[in-house]
Amino acid sequence: MTRSIFISGAAAGIGRATALYFAARGWRVGAFDIDEQAVAALSVAFPEQIMTGHLDVRSAESWHRALGQFCSDGTLDVLFNNAGILVSGDFTATAAADHARLIDVNCSGVMHGCHAAFQYLCRGREARVITMCSASALFGQPQLASYSASKFFVKGMTEALSLEWEPQGIQVMDAAPLFVKTAMVEGPETPAMRKLGVRLEPADIALAIWRMAHYKGNKMHWHIGIQTKLAALAAKLSPHSLNRWVNARITR
Repeated sequence: MTRSIFISGAAAGIGRATALYFAARGWRVGAFDIDEQAVAALSVAFPEQIMTGHLDVRSAESWHRALGQFCSDGTLDVLFNNAGILVSGDFTATAAADHARLIDVNCSGVMHGCHAAFQYLCRGREARVITMCSASALFGQPQLASYSASKFFVKGMTEALSLEWEPQGIQVMDAAPLFVKTAMVEGPETPAMRKLGVRLEPADIALAIWRMAHYKGNKMHWHIGIQTKLAALAAKLSPHSLNRWVNARITR
């Protein structure tokens, strides 16, 4: 039986790469985005595999409508909570409304997605929830304060639901890369971007999502890329004061 994945924020970047990767391998893909016109172009490549449509992740009603459209048989194998935005720069130099919008998309969007998808996931076969996290959730990042905080939310949601939904056979995971070459990181560089570079491509993340969708173990947090893996190991083994010092050096 053909397996299915629903992807939010699928019009560009990681979402687009993941939609094409799964469709090319025979999956039925729901590629949804607030930019309905941009995401519609995906179905041209795989008209039999990809369904596209409008989704505003900030709206519970929009989630229910989009999932109802895609999950016509009442089941879903993988929910990929990919949609997200980034605000960079000094915290107080950024308008409070911009911080609030980021939290609404990155946090409320994930919450609404999980909440709305549960009824379809619990009827699926080895169902998975995969959410885009970030290396910014290893230690709070200056000039990325609200973005970093939103990814701590994702990490906490992943850990909580991985336990709560285990009896229903739903595995919950997050993918945590460092900087990826997408439109999200275009514009003013943060010190961390300059020092560490932007080394990952959307295709790298799509491959990781594919592996996560087929993974049989119990790993929750997937650190993508050698830089992120080393940073995660250092954060785990080092005292808080050393982690703080290292992050201060990187982000100045």
